[in-house]
Amino acid sequence: MNDSIAALVQQDGWRAEGDAARVHYDGGGDRFAVEYYAGAETVLYWTVPNDTGVTEASDTDAGAGTAHPVARASVPNPLRERIRRDLSAANVDPAVEKREI
Repeated sequence: MNDSIAALVQQDGWRAEGDAARVHYDGGGDRFAVEYYAGAETVLYWTVPNDTGVTEASDTDAGAGTAHPVARASVPNPLRERIRRDLSAANVDPAVEKREI
């Protein structure tokens, strides 16, 4: 396991998935999955369907029942700040959270 992934899984809620680490966040009616990819040094945000299969952050029901990537601009700042803190605590440059794909 990559050292940065091993360090991230020590943070609250993170789990390892190969060369990536993932954490889920539920707040303000929106549900997100956040993934950090060590090899690409990249963070991706995904909306996650609620129990009824609808993604609250989406404009339509076209993706209902399926997680889909979202732009950083639509992710709440408190979540983005938490992710940067977790990255920093894992000795990962928190600036990778701002890197555009």
